[in-house]
Amino acid sequence: MDTENTPAEQESKGISRKTLLKAALVAPLPLLVGQLPALARDARTTGEPLAPTPFCSDDDDPTVPQTEGPYFKPNSPLRTTLSGPGTPLTLSGYVFGLACQPLANVLLDFWQADTNGAYDNVGFTFRGHQFTNAQGAFTLTTIVPGLYPGRTRHIHVKVQAPNRPILTTQLYFPGEPRNSTDTIYDPRLLMNVRTANPGKEATFDFVLNVPGQPPASPSPSASPSTSPGGTWRAGTTYKAGDQVTYGGATYRCLQGHTAMAGWEPPNVPALWQRV
Repeated sequence: MDTENTPAEQESKGISRKTLLKAALVAPLPLLVGQLPALARDARTTGEPLAPTPFCSDDDDPTVPQTEGPYFKPNSPLRTTLSGPGTPLTLSGYVFGLACQPLANVLLDFWQADTNGAYDNVGFTFRGHQFTNAQGAFTLTTIVPGLYPGRTRHIHVKVQAPNRPILTTQLYFPGEPRNSTDTIYDPRLLMNVRTANPGKEATFDFVLNVPGQPPASPSPSASPSTSPGGTWRAGTTYKAGDQVTYGGATYRCLQGHTAMAGWEPPNVPALWQRV
């Protein structure tokens, strides 16, 4: 699996998220009290390229046969609300390219621990994916994750712009005692968090290693072009259970969606399962 924004690439970037100046970019989300890292949207007037969001992983991508653990599972449900007991948390933000332009149709796949620090490796509790809207915005309704041994409080996410590599990273909470002892923790990945009864609100802007202007969002065509080596077609509306072929393999649709360039079945396991 290709990834972007590796630690080496981060070192080559001279601009830190914390050094970005404050200025409104798009219709603002709520300004949070006690802000920590500057949001990417605040860099509109600097004229400087943004620093990509750091890659972050604790080598947990493969699903392993254990009852608990922070393990990624493909084929999560398409949803913006992860329901369960705990302190409510609303996370919102934008996804930008390096030129501070919002990116539409970006896939964000979130997973996290429940309030007791346990991960669901059998089903999909506190797991789900969504796409940014035309303005590059996203909103996740979930809970504040619990703690488990050896880690500070965090939320996992994979972020992928159409036809681009996958960024795997984690988001952290300010003021957590374990931030100073967690060897994976990166302050550049701190969310801005405030108390908002009965729960909390957080903001974070992702920056993907996408230069220049964001790609135009493709629209369905009455006569979409033929995909090489299969029946999958960009512009076609698929429903759950539909089967297509692509590159000599057969795939089953997991979530209803309209296909678009960049979301070929091998590239989006959240939408297609090989059979």
